[in-house]
Amino acid sequence: MSTARTDTRYEQAAIEADQTVPMIHIWRDFAGTPEQLFRAHTDRDLYARWVGPADQSVVIDRWDASEGGAFRFHGDDCGGDEQVFRGCFHTVRPDRIVQTFTWEGMPDGVALETLTFEDLGDGRTRLHATSLCDSFEARDAWLRSGMEVGVNDGYAAIDRMLADGTL
Repeated sequence: MSTARTDTRYEQAAIEADQTVPMIHIWRDFAGTPEQLFRAHTDRDLYARWVGPADQSVVIDRWDASEGGAFRFHGDDCGGDEQVFRGCFHTVRPDRIVQTFTWEGMPDGVALETLTFEDLGDGRTRLHATSLCDSFEARDAWLRSGMEVGVNDGYAAIDRMLADGTL
């Protein structure tokens, strides 16, 4: 699967299942610099403001966005449904973040995530995120979970933060 996507703009997240490995690809373009996108993904307070569905408030229990650091956060929606996520940061640098990601509802399902921030010029950045799951079944369960709501709501929140100068 080719990841070269420089000729198309991703104003909404494109979420695709890889056909050869149990991986999810997400591409999204932003009207912000790679530095701003990196900050949105590594600053504890900023991350809590955008991650997840719009109807969910996020509380971060642990956050150390450095190599060898870890995170844990939970989101509560209006109906009282709590979702808890955790992981470890492996690589943290301005153009790339590599981390593990686990939903505590399925604690044995650990995904390896890689985020890259590609400078498109003119103050625009393409985010490419991959989540390598431990099986095709786990990958497909993620895709059926409604994850696209949290992804799109979260990225729309980043758009608003970029527009209002928060980032």
